[in-house]
Amino acid sequence: MSRIGKKPIPVPEKVDVTLDGLLVKVKGPKGELERTLPEGVSISQADGSIVVSAISDKRKCRERHGLSRTLVANMIEGVSTGYSKKLEIVGVGSRAQVKGKTLVVSAGYSHPIEVVPPEGITFKVESNTNVFVSGIDKELVGNEAAKIRSIRPPEPYKGKGIKYDGERIIRKAGKSGKK
Repeated sequence: MSRIGKKPIPVPEKVDVTLDGLLVKVKGPKGELERTLPEGVSISQADGSIVVSAISDKRKCRERHGLSRTLVANMIEGVSTGYSKKLEIVGVGSRAQVKGKTLVVSAGYSHPIEVVPPEGITFKVESNTNVFVSGIDKELVGNEAAKIRSIRPPEPYKGKGIKYDGERIIRKAGKSGKK
């Protein structure tokens, strides 16, 4: 049995959870999310918490047990508090700015790169080098942050590029001098 899957999910007071078979709808102060869970699990709601359990001891059911519990827990946390990722832009002349809802990144290319956010994602820029990606869907926030990082991933020699806050770049030695 999954140790993560066995834990009940506490539901905050401001969050409303609706179950319809494997369809889970979560509504909270930040917004509303909906997801269909994979086959092989059952979900039930009892006295302020949600319990996800595997239908049988088959491998597929056990694999999806912990995943389903985590997906529902992430939905509940997203609509109650939300998610955010911070990216840092390192390098001379590299910067970002928000125009309307679009993020415009200048990262050393001959043209600025525009990133249009999907519905539910917002961008915020502080001091031209710190980009915040925020929203209620953890998966979507992570994917958008990864797309922005992929514009110019950090390189190992000078450390220039776009990196996550707290990401450690392993530096390499440059060319050694002539003897």
